[in-house]
Amino acid sequence: MPKQIIPAGSDPTAIGEVSAPPFARLPEPASLFSRRAQRWNALAAGHDLGPYLRFLAALADVQHRIQEGLAKPEMPDAAARERARSFAMPPLDRNSLALDMASQTLDRLVAAASKIEKPGAAADALDRLRQATPAKRAGMVRNVLAGAIAMEALAEHVYVAAALQVHLARLAARLDAPALVPVGEGACPACGGPPASSIIVGWQGAHGSRFCACSLCGTLWNYVRIKCTLCGSTKGIGYQEIEGGSGTVKAETCDSCGCYVKILHQHKDPGLDPIADDVATLGLDMLVRESGYRRGSFNPFLIGY
Repeated sequence: MPKQIIPAGSDPTAIGEVSAPPFARLPEPASLFSRRAQRWNALAAGHDLGPYLRFLAALADVQHRIQEGLAKPEMPDAAARERARSFAMPPLDRNSLALDMASQTLDRLVAAASKIEKPGAAADALDRLRQATPAKRAGMVRNVLAGAIAMEALAEHVYVAAALQVHLARLAARLDAPALVPVGEGACPACGGPPASSIIVGWQGAHGSRFCACSLCGTLWNYVRIKCTLCGSTKGIGYQEIEGGSGTVKAETCDSCGCYVKILHQHKDPGLDPIADDVATLGLDMLVRESGYRRGSFNPFLIGY
């Protein structure tokens, strides 16, 4: 597959456009998943992964619809959030996540997902998940949160991750964005999750700024450009893209840690979604792996790639 390698240490976007951005932008779950469903449907047209993208669009629509009537998720108390801030820890502690509340969301998602069109393997996985004991489901939740998913159960975990995205986005949306602080390289300041990708935004007051996008709660956090989002190195940074493409999705590679994370130029195409377009550019992943780099980001809908 042809490629273009942009010299290491350079970023083709005009740095001079960058303004003073906020550190974090919280998700808006009321519109997040419906917009993603629309994006996946748009990407599916004429795409080699069309059937899978249409399935994900239907699943994102389920994520949107199951929120109606869900009880507000239980938030950490003010003292716990302040304590987390003082120790530069995310206020949403993934280790003490209220599994009962997450389970309610998962139950709803399983029921609603049974009515959408899906590939045979996805239907079988949903049946297995429906029949799983509460203890086994709780174990799957912990697997997704830890990013440790067994190969033989990848498909079931897609549904679990989808439910967790809804639950964590609803939690993160209730945080105080100005109170969030950096908690470490490659970690979401709201929930501690890894990034799915990063985006260069075109928002008023933040045009040209780079934000990492949490793979689970959907929080965006500002991050310095031409710097590895995983290890923090500023040396040996390069960019690869598919030759002849739109130039809006590139892989930012790091020679220090040997990993890459995609960077989406949303300021050029406002329709780009950090989860959906990551999946739709799987061909770029294959290209970059041929160069010896490992995928360093996490996307629950690319588990196994």
